[in-house]
Amino acid sequence: MKYYSLNHNAPKVSFQEAVIQGLASDKGLYFPETISALPQSFFDKIENLSNEEIAFEAIKQFVGDAIPENKLKEIIADTLCFDFPVVEVEKGIYSLELFHGPTMAFKDVGARFMSRCLAYFNKDKKDSKNTVLVATSGDTGGAVASGFLGVAGVEVIILYPSGKVSDIQEKQLTTLGQNIKALEVDGVFDDCQDMVKKAFLDESLKHKNLTSANSINIARWLPQMFYFFFAYKELKKQNKELVFSCPSGNFGNICAGIMAKKLGLPLLHFVASTNVNDTVPRFLASGFYDPKPSKATISNAMDVGNPSNFIRIQEMYHNDLVQFKKDFSSYTFTDEETIEAMKTIFTANGYIAEPHGAVGYLGLKRELHNYPNAIGVFLETAHPIKFLDVVEPTLNVKLEIPAQIESVMDREKASTKIKTYEELKAFLG
Repeated sequence: MKYYSLNHNAPKVSFQEAVIQGLASDKGLYFPETISALPQSFFDKIENLSNEEIAFEAIKQFVGDAIPENKLKEIIADTLCFDFPVVEVEKGIYSLELFHGPTMAFKDVGARFMSRCLAYFNKDKKDSKNTVLVATSGDTGGAVASGFLGVAGVEVIILYPSGKVSDIQEKQLTTLGQNIKALEVDGVFDDCQDMVKKAFLDESLKHKNLTSANSINIARWLPQMFYFFFAYKELKKQNKELVFSCPSGNFGNICAGIMAKKLGLPLLHFVASTNVNDTVPRFLASGFYDPKPSKATISNAMDVGNPSNFIRIQEMYHNDLVQFKKDFSSYTFTDEETIEAMKTIFTANGYIAEPHGAVGYLGLKRELHNYPNAIGVFLETAHPIKFLDVVEPTLNVKLEIPAQIESVMDREKASTKIKTYEELKAFLG
């Protein structure tokens, strides 16, 4: 399998090269040269397969011969060490819970998969190091910190916007030590992401062997396909069409869902549910892509003004807006609407949704008016405990702190404050 740059001005590379480089030399995101649909027989028997078997079949073509099949199966088994429950929250509407991993966020899967791929690629490199440079608007930082903690030959540097992640999210990315370092940026997520992209293209930093663990990296992005296969496996017996709503910030999750559909997974429609950072909903309404600086909301992991992965979605539809709209809708919701949705879900059957999941629920409810006979699934991307400052007063509940979170709560934060790219460059050395 070869990967090409979506800016079409860089050499094609292998899976290994794409993972290690993160971003192409022309600033473009990597994209697979071919996408081959899985055989119908796979979907006919999917309910009889384990999650590990499903994941292997879904991703093996994208890895190609870069990792031997037996080793790839080991990496997948080590990645998928937790459950992905599908929980009915009201008739015909389900929450796909992606928060049962080590940092209680959906990004655990991509971070664990990528870290283990990178460790495999580094196994024979005694003297050289990779530096993983990552921007986070919330959960990416903690997932990457956990996934890469102690991985030989890898240093991790996480940039996060000061005061714009939750206390628990900040603890998860600033307290682990070892090969994990945190930079607290005076700005918003887009500033962090811009710094990371600039560093990748800085010739004077070549010696640092920089790569990214954001969803711009194919090894972080592609494993997110697995969620959609797992949900389909659980709901197939109902024999109804499926509509998926993804709370969307950088659009990696929904982009991976569309890739799953391109592989033949029979999904009817996708909804990108956003907070007031509405670049994509405005694009669908006007046909004009006009990114704007992000605004802070209670669903902070979605506070992204210029979502990186949207260009990959456009590529899968060959920039044909008409075809795209047949499969894809996008809606925007305010914090006030999000809070009301949390209350509605809780009142209905006691289910506790955090703000991102509530935004996903809102988009799903709106879209199901167009597909009244379909089943709806919204992605619940983080455990409510990570947003207890919003969840507890909104629902008048007291959340029990899970073991994964309790383990970092008493640790001391260690971060370095920066304002400019020059300060990042000086830190990298």
